[in-house]
Amino acid sequence: MFGGATVPHVHVTEAACAWSSATLVSLMRTELVTTLKRQATELLAELERDKEPILITQHGLPSAYLVDVESYRRQQERMAILEGIARGEMAVADDRLVSHEEAKERLARWLK
Repeated sequence: MFGGATVPHVHVTEAACAWSSATLVSLMRTELVTTLKRQATELLAELERDKEPILITQHGLPSAYLVDVESYRRQQERMAILEGIARGEMAVADDRLVSHEEAKERLARWLK
């Protein structure tokens, strides 16, 4: 649990193991917020060099993640793609479909 919310397990494939966020956190580099305050320049240099996120804890609890700019940008792009896929799946489930011809016509109008 993080902040009182249960974190779901992620299943990659049927053969893959289910990982909880607590398991992932234990594999990640963790630093105290006081370390961030005292050694911010060094931590940022290591972050840029290693490209590995750093979990910041406060009072023994996860508080924030530090990630390099490029990794964050890629994560945001992936999230946008996944959100688009989810919207498409919801449209199919709601039977909000158009024919191939209608889709081509809409796209042609949109591209003008």
